[in-house]
Amino acid sequence: MNLTKLVWLEFKYHKSQLITGLLAITLGVAVIVGIRSVSVVSEKAVAINLDNLGANILVLPQGANVDNYYTADIDAPTFPEAYVEIVATSALQGVDNMSPKLTRRITVRGQKLALTGILPKNELASKPLWQKSGLFGAGAKASCAPGAATDNGAYKDEKLLRKSIDAIEEDECILGSSAAQRLQLKENDTITLEGGGFKVAKVLTETGTIDDDRIFAHLHTVQRLLGIKEQVSAIEIMGCCNAITDGLLSKLRNLLPDTKITTIGQIVATQVQTNKLMNKVSLVFLVIILFVGGVSIGNFMWANVNERRKEIGMLRMIGFSKGVIYRLLLAKALILGIMGGALGYIIGTGAAMWLGPQFAQLAVQPLPQLLPAALAIAAVVALLGSAIPAYLAGKIDPFINMQEE
Repeated sequence: MNLTKLVWLEFKYHKSQLITGLLAITLGVAVIVGIRSVSVVSEKAVAINLDNLGANILVLPQGANVDNYYTADIDAPTFPEAYVEIVATSALQGVDNMSPKLTRRITVRGQKLALTGILPKNELASKPLWQKSGLFGAGAKASCAPGAATDNGAYKDEKLLRKSIDAIEEDECILGSSAAQRLQLKENDTITLEGGGFKVAKVLTETGTIDDDRIFAHLHTVQRLLGIKEQVSAIEIMGCCNAITDGLLSKLRNLLPDTKITTIGQIVATQVQTNKLMNKVSLVFLVIILFVGGVSIGNFMWANVNERRKEIGMLRMIGFSKGVIYRLLLAKALILGIMGGALGYIIGTGAAMWLGPQFAQLAVQPLPQLLPAALAIAAVVALLGSAIPAYLAGKIDPFINMQEE
C-alpha cells in the first residue's frame, strides 16, 4: 500500500474531519481573497478619482512665490513656452496633461481681475469642474497606470472622466462665475480686454476656486496683447499620483532645471495614505487569518493523531518509518490546503463581486493573479499547522499503543 492510497483512504473514512479541516482553510482564504479583491479595486478607484480632480503639479519660474499654490502664477516671472514641448517629447511616465498659462492682473470696467491665457484643449481637460458648464468633448485618455482601470471595466466614474473641447477662437473668452457677475456679462456679450475686443463664449458655473475670479482667453492672444510673446508664467500638469510618489517631481526638475516645481501635497498625501491604509488592513487580516488558520489546522491534526494513535502504532509495527508517518500527515495537510485554497478563492471572489457593488459601489472583477497566492498561502498554513502534530505522531511508541486499556 503506497502513501497516496493511504491518504485517500484517510479522506474516505474520515469525511467529517476532512470537512472540518477544509472549512477552516477555505473560510480563511476566502476572507483574504475577498478583502484583497475589494482593496485592489478600491485603490484604483481612489487613484482615478484623485488623478481626475485636476492639475496637481505646478511648474513656475525660479523666482516665483509659491506661498499660495493657487495664485502662484499671477504676475509671476515668465519662462519659454517651449518648455511644454520639452516635457511632452520626453520619456516621462505619469504626465497626463499639461496646461501652459500666462496670468496678469488687469482692470476691466473698474474691476481688478486676473486675465489668464490658456491653450483651451489642454486647459479645459485639466478642469473637471468646468465640464458642468457644458464644455464637453471627446474623453481624454489617461496615460498613468490607475487610469488604465477605466478601460477594463474595473472602475469607471462618468462624472470624473477627463474631457476636452475644441480650441476657442482667438477673439473669444471664458468668464469665471464671479467675474461675470462683477462685470454684469453673460454669454455672447462683448468685452474689451487690454485693447482687444472679445466675445464671451462661456460663463463658467461656480467652482469655489480662484478660477471664479478669472477671465480666460487664448494663450497666444493674451501673449500678444500683453507684449509677452512665446512666454508663460506657469505650466499646470496633471500627474498620476502613483507616478508622483515614484519620483516624477525630481525627474521634471532634472528636465527643467531652471524652474520651480511644486505639487499639492494634500492630494498626493491622501493618495499615498489611503493606499498604505488599505495595504495595512489587508496585512493585518492576513496575519490574523494565518495565525487562526494555522492553529485550527494544528488542533484538527493533533485531534486526529490522538484519535488514531493505535492505527499509527500499527503502521509503525508493520514497518512504516517515522518519515512515512510525517509524509502521510503532511501530504494530507497539503491536499487540504490546496483544496481549501481553491475553494477559498472561488468563495472570496464571489463574495467580493457581490458585496463590492452593494456596500462600496465598486464593480469588483475576478483577479486571477490571486489564485496562485491563495493556493500558496493555504498550503503553507496547512503544512505549518500540521508540522508539530506530524512530528509528535512520529514519536508514538507502537508497542505501548497496542496494549489494551
